[in-house]
Amino acid sequence: MRVWPGQPYPLGATWDGTGVNFALFSENATKVELCLFDSVDAERESLRIPLAECTDLVWHAYLPDLMPGQLYGYRVHGPYDPANGHRFNPNKLVLDPYAKLIGRRLRWDDALFGYPIGQDDLAFDERDSAPFAPLAQVIDDSFTWGDDRPPKTPWHKTLFYEAHVKGLTMRHPDVPENMRGTYLGVATEPILRHLTELGVTAIELLPVHHHADDRYLEEKGLVNYWGYNTLSFFAPHITYAGDHPALDAVQQFKSMVRGLHSAGIEVILDVVYNHTAEGNQNGPTLSWRGVDNAAYYMLSPEDPRYYMDFTGCGNVPNMSHPRVLQMIMDSLRYWVTEMHVDGFRFDLASTLARELYEVNRLGSFFDIIHQDPVLSQVKLIAEPWDVGPGGYMVGNFPPGWAEWNGIYRDEIRDFWRGQECTANELATRLSGSSDLYQNDGRKPYASVNFITCHDGFSLRDLVSYNDKHNEANHEGNRDGSDDNRSWNCGVEGETDDPEIKALRAQQMRNFMATLFFSQGVPMMLAGDEIMNTQGGNNNTYCQDSEISWLDWNLNDERREFLDFVRKISRIWRAFPVFQRRNFFKGRAIRGENVKDISWLDPSGHEMGDEAWDAGFVRCIGMRLAGDAIGEVDERGEPIVSETVLALFNAHWEPVPFVLPEHQPERIWEVLLDTADADPACETFEQGHPYDLKGRSVVLLRLRDRDETPADSVSGD
Repeated sequence: MRVWPGQPYPLGATWDGTGVNFALFSENATKVELCLFDSVDAERESLRIPLAECTDLVWHAYLPDLMPGQLYGYRVHGPYDPANGHRFNPNKLVLDPYAKLIGRRLRWDDALFGYPIGQDDLAFDERDSAPFAPLAQVIDDSFTWGDDRPPKTPWHKTLFYEAHVKGLTMRHPDVPENMRGTYLGVATEPILRHLTELGVTAIELLPVHHHADDRYLEEKGLVNYWGYNTLSFFAPHITYAGDHPALDAVQQFKSMVRGLHSAGIEVILDVVYNHTAEGNQNGPTLSWRGVDNAAYYMLSPEDPRYYMDFTGCGNVPNMSHPRVLQMIMDSLRYWVTEMHVDGFRFDLASTLARELYEVNRLGSFFDIIHQDPVLSQVKLIAEPWDVGPGGYMVGNFPPGWAEWNGIYRDEIRDFWRGQECTANELATRLSGSSDLYQNDGRKPYASVNFITCHDGFSLRDLVSYNDKHNEANHEGNRDGSDDNRSWNCGVEGETDDPEIKALRAQQMRNFMATLFFSQGVPMMLAGDEIMNTQGGNNNTYCQDSEISWLDWNLNDERREFLDFVRKISRIWRAFPVFQRRNFFKGRAIRGENVKDISWLDPSGHEMGDEAWDAGFVRCIGMRLAGDAIGEVDERGEPIVSETVLALFNAHWEPVPFVLPEHQPERIWEVLLDTADADPACETFEQGHPYDLKGRSVVLLRLRDRDETPADSVSGD
């Protein structure tokens, strides 16, 4: 095997058409060996090549005789001194941190640990991990993208759909059986048709970085289904490639993106840069720990044997190290430039701002993102919290970032389950959460509004269970949140009681209507539109089973709800008053001078101080003036919409709500009433009381008397 010096950049294994360049960063290593494997079944490397060249702490070599498909790993030599943060052990084959494809998954064995299991981590283990370790594979990254273009949907016109690659398609009868649960399955015609009919503009995929299944889960017969246990920041998870030998996981992923883009749908990745699959000091040596533990991880300054942990997962990457920052930025750019994704949702994003200990709002991570010509132009979404001190950062991320608005979720859940909710708080959430996002120059679309997400109850379970039912996770029902803010409508779990079933369906319509009629960017959980249930399990992270896979066998009730969600999505798209780019003028919610939004009490008049100062609100009206948006479109033309009136009644009793008087020559037309899944197209005179049913949302538009009813919008 010929070995040439090669180059220190780019990091990883790069095939240039004639050979492969290998480059590995390790600051504290004394020797690095490249190990080549002949097959996935090989228990030892067939060739071990010392990397004699080291430039700027990068070990490198060029092998002109290698081709794509080659399996490889590294053995890295250096001190085994855990007390000082060093855990080098050349008996452990380690994965390239820049691996673009995983050629062999890990198989759990005690030999994967740097110390003898049963002893403490200060001891040194001499067993060879090669038979069990994951292997990287050299790839040919060429791909025919054709005329693929990023959809670049404006933020204020974006509708997110959070989904799991496998769970979305595994049980879909119209997806070809060999494509179910795969990247290719996501871009099949039935799925694309479903998404476009919903009006989805961006699919947000749960982690697709290759991850490891935790050993303790495998021993229980479970897996890390969600994938928040990253083993490679560059490689797509190989099990989502299915059994398609002609296309590896990289090719399949690119095909999926190309297909989604062709339907006008952006691809957003949920990424986990806040911890890795290696865990704490008792975890395995799989990659970064064996390459250079002291460089890659944030260690305790008092005792570097131990790791800082702000996620509850055992470790945190060392964001103060320039090479670690480079790795994360290289990973992000790779997924944008090579894989054509359109943005990222950062799991436990507060952790990324921790340079030393405190959360730093202007940390290096954010500075680098903002100046990067590629990453600054894609959609960036933060899960704005972690489990460390000061980690709850909702409303505190910099301009350019949107956030999952957990405060919105909690407030809307409380309102519809009948908990006390002040008028100020409810109105602020419905109007875009200006208290969180306006003072730093951000816009309403900085708020990603959601009622449910992968972590917690599905929408159907939110109205069917008061308590979690996670027995299938084999943790004694101790896992998962106890703060669900749910209401089972009178019976725990599934029921045949027609009254309770009708109430639950109405509550689901209330949640969906509230989500779409709020300012900000709506995000729905995949399956909520078809009333999918997880059986009350609010922590399905380990359930690669029918508990998590969407059930596409729709009865009449579920089809009816799907039609309803499609209808409100059409309404949301048809009325620009729901897609504002700017906050309502003056920020103040109350007052006669606010013309673009008005808050009404059941008398049909603007709310006075007494109503605003009340301890809670059960019923409120929100009037959005379509002729007072004050914005222009892409061509500089004024945006004018129809004026709409949204009425929200969380009280169990009906409320006669007087329709406000505005332009007397016009009338109010009912577009939607959640108390009636298919309401007749009715019109009402201004000043007329509308019979607002208990626990319902009603949407009306103001129109001329001789105007055609809005059948095309409502879908009737």
